[in-house]
Amino acid sequence: MPELDVAVVGAGIVGLAVARELLVREPAARVAVFEREPEPARHQSGTNSGVVHSGLYYGPGSLKARLCREGRERLLAFADEEGIPYRVCGKLVVATSEAELPALAELGRRGEANGLRGVRELGAAELREIEPHAVGVRALHVPETAVIDFAAVTRALALDVERRGGSVRLGHAVTGLGALGAARVVTCGGLGSERLAALTGTPAYRITPFRGEFFVLSERAAGMVNGLIYPVPDARLPFLGVHFTRRLDGQVWAGPNAVPVLGRRVVAREMRRLARRHWRAGAGELWRAFSRRAALAQMRRYLPGLRLEDLRPGPSGVRAQVVDREGRLVDDFVFERTGPVLHVLNAPSPAATSALAIARHVADRLG
Repeated sequence: MPELDVAVVGAGIVGLAVARELLVREPAARVAVFEREPEPARHQSGTNSGVVHSGLYYGPGSLKARLCREGRERLLAFADEEGIPYRVCGKLVVATSEAELPALAELGRRGEANGLRGVRELGAAELREIEPHAVGVRALHVPETAVIDFAAVTRALALDVERRGGSVRLGHAVTGLGALGAARVVTCGGLGSERLAALTGTPAYRITPFRGEFFVLSERAAGMVNGLIYPVPDARLPFLGVHFTRRLDGQVWAGPNAVPVLGRRVVAREMRRLARRHWRAGAGELWRAFSRRAALAQMRRYLPGLRLEDLRPGPSGVRAQVVDREGRLVDDFVFERTGPVLHVLNAPSPAATSALAIARHVADRLG
């Protein structure tokens, strides 16, 4: 008889949410989470801007759209139960030219289709009533967007797993799934998802790591941002572009960029195809990564009062992004099951917002 009913690999926010959901459903279940790091949330879950997304960007009917909306509600309810602070501050998606207006209108339609409440389009004067230092021809106001400390949420999930009788085994690297002694396994490995999936066969996707770097605005410049200011995203890419986030601690982060992490994947077939598809956008991201002046020029499209000395080096993180065999960035969440093992393969943003809903989805599929 296996020692465990379910082993979960990865103590990020998704893995711990999955373990908690299984214990909520089956309080007597023997559930353990295995994590190679000495503490939870050492990677994507702990290094992000802390934005609780509302579900604006995602195609109606997609997993991201559905799980983001459900996940937001469940996340804020969990935060209330655990006494984790958050702030519902809303955000502006700002169009800086007439050419961006059709994409802005499409975002508004998506928001309505996805069930967002209170989304409305603003003129130039109206947007300045919310963000007096921002400029643009029009903007979309999204009042449900919030900010939270996702590392704090992840730690609270770990404590709740243990309160419910599960175990969180830190400093435990997983090299083989059979050695876990579990009847069923869920892998939530982030950057290690491809390696974990390979333990049960050849994975259908490649994981490409993208580095994201933030600037922290000076105290003077932080006073220019009340809430969140976002650009109109490029619909061809699953990244939202450089944006401004007033965090719970009062700091304002600007970023991130999205630069592929150099290494063996640079020569892979999928990576070469990705580069051909998006060479122009990639060149811009690389230039902004190496040039503070280039980053400033991009940011001043939205906050013209920024100065070079306002941009201070901030934290950086890595995003695990699935690329298919044709070099296309896969936009939606991806789950694959092989017998008793279910792999969470693609869980980039808004996975942190969606984590508790992803957990419900995984538990349903695991059976």
